[in-house]
Amino acid sequence: MIHRILRSSSLSIAVITLIALAFSSTCQAEIVVEQDLVYGKGGDVELKLDLARPKEGDGPFPGLVLIHGGGWAGGNRQDFKPVMQQAAEKGYVAITIAYRLTEPDPATKQGKVPFPAQIEDCKCAVRWLKTNAKKYHVDPEHIGVGGASAGGHLSLLVGLTDAKSKLEGQGGNADQSSRVQAVVNIFGPTDMAECWKVSPQARPFIQGLIGKPEEAPDAYKAASPLTYVTDDDPPVLTLHGASDTLVPPSQAQLLDDAIKLTKAKHELLILEGQGHGFNGESQKKASDAMWSFLDKHLKPKGQ
Repeated sequence: MIHRILRSSSLSIAVITLIALAFSSTCQAEIVVEQDLVYGKGGDVELKLDLARPKEGDGPFPGLVLIHGGGWAGGNRQDFKPVMQQAAEKGYVAITIAYRLTEPDPATKQGKVPFPAQIEDCKCAVRWLKTNAKKYHVDPEHIGVGGASAGGHLSLLVGLTDAKSKLEGQGGNADQSSRVQAVVNIFGPTDMAECWKVSPQARPFIQGLIGKPEEAPDAYKAASPLTYVTDDDPPVLTLHGASDTLVPPSQAQLLDDAIKLTKAKHELLILEGQGHGFNGESQKKASDAMWSFLDKHLKPKGQ
């Protein structure tokens, strides 16, 4: 989540959180890693991902799509490399993806590549994984998505939207669905207008993504995961720090309240004393919750 334009200590802690989520427990299974695979196009830009899979066995293995954070303007798919490798050791075929960043103008703060480019790319990655399911021994009916901060937001959008939401884009593999079977949201915003209202720290990043609320109310609604909550959504796990000031925990509570009004399932873990990133015992608690959730919803019983 660190990038030259994102230097806050809270975002640094978020990267440490991702590493801790991967390595709070050890696993020695052998894996194969492939890098710089092209999964589609965002406009004229080739979109790339890295992939890790178990070395032994024919599967099919559950898939996991990992989406980095960085205020939609920074970060790198390498931020999730440790989690990707740990996932492969645990029996997943995992990918960590690059997506188009907003490239905000220094003077106007407006993004040169605004929403929905980012979610279109993420959905394209899911479709690519399904298209290549046979090659990489992936079970296309058991794919999860997860990310932190902006990546948590994009993971929610992947999980809660469908073709009717018109966020698929033109990146490739249009014959495949981008629907997934589980979502891990690590301190991602859920209501963009409310997040703008309560978090001055988040405003520059939100403006780069969708402008100001009074200028783009439709974009704020379209970019808010809360807009898409319905009965048929996949199960969601949210991990959030009680002391997060960048993305306040009220964002997680809003999502929990909305999903509770439906037949969908939401697990919410608020970690006391934690900000935009976890440390100490909270790291292990978050890690255990994440892997338990993914195994429960993506792995057949006994696997």
